[in-house]
Amino acid sequence: MAYDFDLFVIGAGSGGVRAARFAAGFGAKVAVAESRYLGGTCVNVGCVPKKLLVYGAHVADELEQAAGFGWTLEEGHFDWGTLIANKNREIERLNGIYRNLLVNSGVTLLQGHARLTGANEVDVDGQRYTAEHILIATGGWPQVPDIPGKELAITSNEAFYLKELPRRVLVVGGGYIAVEFAGIFQGLGAATTLLYRGDLFLRGFDGSVRTHLKEELEKRGLDLQFNADIQRIDKLDDGSLKATLKDGRELVADCVFYATGRRPMLDNLGLENTGVELDARGYIRVDDQYQTTAPSILAIGDVIGRVQLTPVALAEGMAVARRLFKPEQYRPVDYQNIPTAVFSQPPIGTVGLTEEQALEAGHKVQIFESRFRAMKLTLTDIQEKTLMKLVVDAETDKVLGCHMVGPDAGEIVQGLGIALKAGATKQQFDETIGVHPTAAEEFVTMRTVTR
Repeated sequence: MAYDFDLFVIGAGSGGVRAARFAAGFGAKVAVAESRYLGGTCVNVGCVPKKLLVYGAHVADELEQAAGFGWTLEEGHFDWGTLIANKNREIERLNGIYRNLLVNSGVTLLQGHARLTGANEVDVDGQRYTAEHILIATGGWPQVPDIPGKELAITSNEAFYLKELPRRVLVVGGGYIAVEFAGIFQGLGAATTLLYRGDLFLRGFDGSVRTHLKEELEKRGLDLQFNADIQRIDKLDDGSLKATLKDGRELVADCVFYATGRRPMLDNLGLENTGVELDARGYIRVDDQYQTTAPSILAIGDVIGRVQLTPVALAEGMAVARRLFKPEQYRPVDYQNIPTAVFSQPPIGTVGLTEEQALEAGHKVQIFESRFRAMKLTLTDIQEKTLMKLVVDAETDKVLGCHMVGPDAGEIVQGLGIALKAGATKQQFDETIGVHPTAAEEFVTMRTVTR
């Protein structure tokens, strides 16, 4: 059968665009359908605008530290509207870049809602297309618990387009998105409370990292309330919001921001017209080659619920393009030792196993841990401390995990990711000459086993 396209991609986010443009580069006839914005969550309402807001919030720290270095500054004034307008302009620029990447690669770009009408058929706003392979890369969508007043809350989708900075914010959630936005709102001047229903946020991260970040956020004055959850939200006469907690307490704010998880974006996708099955969590079920239970349909990225990170979606998209159209270059995605950053304030950088994971896997471990006040702060009154930690296999000397909380953690952990990928040992860390004076050199100068 002759198809309109060799590959039809639904979703122009990071993974979908990567798969489409490389498949086209390998000689395939490719189409991409997108109903919202080019670049997906990351570019539009995710990591890119979030990082820009983190930079904006961090300026307050620089201003506070300036006096110690001899600078006398007039009291600063922050304008939310200017930051958002500048952010919007940058996102529009990136949208254009994504468009050019696709079009210049020879990809047919269809701006409309794509719906599966069969194993090899897609309908885009009434126009039918056929394809030998269909790739679902529709990403995820934030979800708010079904409580009275849920419509009064916002998510990350709306936070980037607020008309003004709220004076008082309740951030609900214990994952990295909640922690990051709590830091953004507080850093830009809002009175911020972080509510989490568990004992301690960032479940799954190393225990030392979680505890250290909690202590540093409290030093900054962030109101952390654990074992707390909202039962209902009501709007008051003055326009503010009253959150009634399950323990009966009432908190009043101007904004309630939910970051309590994301769901796969499958709305009106037409999966019922195919043999595609979902797993127990509601994500699209795929095998190791991203094949769904319908042989002609594949899926990658957040919609399959594996590692929901932009670089992972990019790697998955590349793997699909190579396997289908350049098999001699195909290699599977390695999900081990993926470096990760959380742009909290201070930020987290981590790669490899946590101490808890290493013990659970049966390793006999040695822990090297250091806490210190960064050199930059020695001329100031700021008492923030940096945490660095190595998890080492006591029998093989192999470094199993590297963890950091402190300035530039995300930048530093990238290089450590290469070291762990190469199987570096603690002895090799020790024999590496440090860059002095930097915080990063602490990773190669820790000699004493903490426990």
